Amino acid sequence: MNVELLDVAGDDAGPYAVCAGPDGNLWVTLVHAGAVARVTPGGEVTRHALDDPAARPTIIVPGPDGALWFSRFGDGRLGRVTVDGDMGTHELPWPDGGPFGLATGPDGALWYTAANADAVGRVGGGVWATPGFPSTIVTGPDGAVWFTCNRSGELGRLTADGEVTVEPAGDAPVGIAADADAVWWVDIAADRVRRRAMDGTVRTVALPAGARPHAIAADGAGGCFVTEWGAHRLGHVTRDGAYTGRDLPAAAREPHGLAVTAGAVWVACETGQLARFTR
Repeated sequence: MNVELLDVAGDDAGPYAVCAGPDGNLWVTLVHAGAVARVTPGGEVTRHALDDPAARPTIIVPGPDGALWFSRFGDGRLGRVTVDGDMGTHELPWPDGGPFGLATGPDGALWYTAANADAVGRVGGGVWATPGFPSTIVTGPDGAVWFTCNRSGELGRLTADGEVTVEPAGDAPVGIAADADAVWWVDIAADRVRRRAMDGTVRTVALPAGARPHAIAADGAGGCFVTEWGAHRLGHVTRDGAYTGRDLPAAAREPHGLAVTAGAVWVACETGQLARFTR
């Protein structure tokens, strides 16, 4: 894989998460600057400041309404920005709930985690209690919503009927992703990637010591990509569990967010860049 860097912001802004928007551009949260940015594939950056510099925008995803939605961990709300740059907010039940993970659910609604409130919620109605510090969330291949519980070390599942079940996941799980027949997640404190098939079978893949994996995304071929925050590296795990890693250029450090598009893998680096790995 070849890699190039696009400068997005200064190293004090902290690009955190990245997603592909419906407009064909990349959208990035600037967690320390209280802003989101649109980045064209050619590297042109348009920055949109939030109404609260301490909002701490974190995860960003394409919403079911054609806009980009992002969690505002610092002020307990969700943010919304259209591809034209119109900004809005959505209030949540808790002023200090710590919204973090976001995903479009199997019902077409937007779902979120409230890490500080130990809850999963649904925009449009519905809140469910969870174990400690739910972090990221995804729709699984079984039509349920799956989420990682970072503090309690568990994997959660929420059905369409509102039933929450949990099972052991490992040591401080964070990022979660899904493909056609499994959910994947990372254990940031144990340097490993885990894959759970829908029959309950779990495969564990050890990463190099000190990897500190953070975000994970399905690769479209039964495997996954993962950001190795502690090692400044992009990792890849095949469906069969084979691991390879690719170092980031020296200028790009602390990879967090991850997005997979046709022919490319995008990594948000807190030092101010997007790294584009071409396949």
